[in-house]
Amino acid sequence: MDTSASAVLSAEPQADAQPQAVADTTISELPSASTAATTTDATTTDAQPRADLTKLPRTIWWQYDEADGLAGIYIIDQTRLPLQGDVLVCRTLEGVILAIKTLALRGAPALGVGSAMALALWSENESNHTAVEEYLAALDIAADRVASARPTAANLAWGANRLRDFAHSYAAEHDGSSYRSIDGSDDGSPDLLVNLKAAIVEYAQMMATEDEATNRAIGAVGAPLLADGSRVLTHCNAGSLATVFFGTALGVVYTAFDQGRISHVWVTETRPLNQGARLTAWELSVAGVPNVLITDSMAASVMAQGWVDAVLVGADRIAANGDTANKVGTLALAQLARAYNIPFYVCAPSSTIDSTLADGSLIPIEQRDPREMEGNNASGIILPDNNDAVRALDTLTASGEKELKLKNGHQMLLSRKGGAYSFDAWFKTTPPGVMVYNPAFDVTAARLITAIITEKGVFSPNSDGDFDLL
Repeated sequence: MDTSASAVLSAEPQADAQPQAVADTTISELPSASTAATTTDATTTDAQPRADLTKLPRTIWWQYDEADGLAGIYIIDQTRLPLQGDVLVCRTLEGVILAIKTLALRGAPALGVGSAMALALWSENESNHTAVEEYLAALDIAADRVASARPTAANLAWGANRLRDFAHSYAAEHDGSSYRSIDGSDDGSPDLLVNLKAAIVEYAQMMATEDEATNRAIGAVGAPLLADGSRVLTHCNAGSLATVFFGTALGVVYTAFDQGRISHVWVTETRPLNQGARLTAWELSVAGVPNVLITDSMAASVMAQGWVDAVLVGADRIAANGDTANKVGTLALAQLARAYNIPFYVCAPSSTIDSTLADGSLIPIEQRDPREMEGNNASGIILPDNNDAVRALDTLTASGEKELKLKNGHQMLLSRKGGAYSFDAWFKTTPPGVMVYNPAFDVTAARLITAIITEKGVFSPNSDGDFDLL
């Protein structure tokens, strides 16, 4: 993987809890995947267009700083796409948790890898324990902390628990029940701890590699379900940006597109944060897959006119019976698809299946900040066209940034990073005192789902309308 973007490598490390933004980075400069230009080895004719994924960035990766050797987790800041290609550099566990809570890092599979990497980062940069038992106890606390950063996504806890279990197993396997050192010395010898920490970093990076392979398998499994020239509709972003690379629902799209099975994709804007408009439409456009952006409320219209052949969505948590939590609005799409006799497919890794929950009524639903619905966010780069404007911006951003309180509750933050001026703004669009209900997810009943596509195969409902996923 090429991670040589100058803005990334020149970033100054921060050892506090805040992820560091690397500015002056354009979309084209983001580190791209080291994969082949096409998505699959399926046989196609020379005339068949293929998805070009070489221009899509990796969502999250591990890198050591060349100057001080500190470990860092590099994350594409998805709150600023598609207009800005900022990269966050997290040096601490709390930095990664903040990136997760603010949705800079999002998407169930990416969160699973991110939670494991966060623990490896804590181990490398923050843990100063000398005894293995104390280290593992502290690791357990850190794992619980990152696993609870967002309540609905199953992969977040799955990734943290998988890394935690690996650490305990490694220590026991190499050291016996008393955690004696591998050199036979007393409990707490640094030899085991050094090896354990190195193994944890390696394991977290292995999980990232595994994620891409899993997503490609989902694509290979799901693509044959689509007829040639299908027009599919998708919601939110279940693409490469929601994973380490390639995507779940969009992984099926990319694979099927290469096989001539997709003519175009309907993309719902996905209010209130517009992940469809900002992320999915951008991702598909970059990959060369024809797509059409529609408002969330237009889905019924395009279905009624016979313009949708299948619906493909991702998942944040799937209960044992197949009930699926996904971005709010998914339930409405499933009901519409049933009304118009359109196949409705859920695409997710098997790690998203929560075998501890019998049905969707037990899935916790995250409630988001009302401000997400009370106004709109905007960000961008300021290009001053004269010296007076430059001097004014220099004055306002003399300390690096300037927060402006505007009339009617609007807010703007001006920043200067390197030689670039940028702004982050929030514009209030609702009347004062309006009440807001803002769940991030809803639950689609298993009976509304045509099939659940995982890397292990296609699961269809039984005669009762439920799925046997265990």
